[in-house]
Amino acid sequence: MANIKDVAKRANVAPSTVSLVLNNTGYVSQKTREKVEEAMRELDYKPNELARNLSRNKTNIIGIIVPSLNHPFFSTFIRYAEKHLYQLGYKTMVCGTANRDRVEHEFLDLLRSQVMDGIIMGAHSLDVEDYKRVNRPLVAIDRYIDEKIPIVSSNHQKGGEMAALKLIDNNCKNVVHIKGASIVKTPAHQYHESFKELLEKNNINVFEVEMDVNCFDSQDFLKVARELFECYPNVDAIFGSDLAMLACLQQAREYGYNIPKQLKLIAYDGTYITSMSEKRLTSIVQPIEQLAIKAATTIVDLIEGKELKSSRIMLDVQLCEGETTL
Repeated sequence: MANIKDVAKRANVAPSTVSLVLNNTGYVSQKTREKVEEAMRELDYKPNELARNLSRNKTNIIGIIVPSLNHPFFSTFIRYAEKHLYQLGYKTMVCGTANRDRVEHEFLDLLRSQVMDGIIMGAHSLDVEDYKRVNRPLVAIDRYIDEKIPIVSSNHQKGGEMAALKLIDNNCKNVVHIKGASIVKTPAHQYHESFKELLEKNNINVFEVEMDVNCFDSQDFLKVARELFECYPNVDAIFGSDLAMLACLQQAREYGYNIPKQLKLIAYDGTYITSMSEKRLTSIVQPIEQLAIKAATTIVDLIEGKELKSSRIMLDVQLCEGETTL
């Protein structure tokens, strides 16, 4: 495999001149530049991109930290974020944190040691103090970390209200709400709060079932769904994440519920899995592609030293009508 000295010898220039051409720094005449570029083509020389970037204290690598790589929201987010970052000239390193104690610290160490230029953080970590101490580019996805760290999220308050209004229109009276762990500091709790508040204002009973921290496995949701139907036999509507609602749909069949006549279901996230069962789930859809693009654009702006217009980016949600409500 050819190296920089081979290119210099073929072009009859000094290795330092080849370096100037590769890094586009300093003055090199057009004639010399063409000789170097021709030598690189003839030798099929591929520069070491990482080494070049490290010499400039920049790697063009961005880390993405999420709770679970299998979760439909986060897997979709990663797909769009990776694609957009690549278009902006950056590679990605992805990390799933659920049930892995040290991995977040290791990723932050990579950021501190400049192996990465920045991190997009969406993990459900209970300890955010380490993030606050990192004086490097960070963007949070649905996580409250620090006022100086930009946060990208959906308009969760509106999402909760939209779901509540749909169940009010369906004349529901006994609603069970499956919510995420309240100990995690996230704007997503706003949809839980606005949902419950609006229903109770309309004299509708709301019963809450709270998941444990970092429960993203399908078996976790099936367990909660089974317990829900045992504890609330008079339930006529359920609201929760996509995976929770698919689990409830499966259990409802086993309990003999007629959906949507006897039981209404509304999912929150609106990922691709809402259309993968025998009934398409009515859902509040988060704009995952736009969230990913905003996060990618924001982290790159921070890395490149651009001033942000706002540290809080909030995108709208939509109601997608399915077959699990009337």
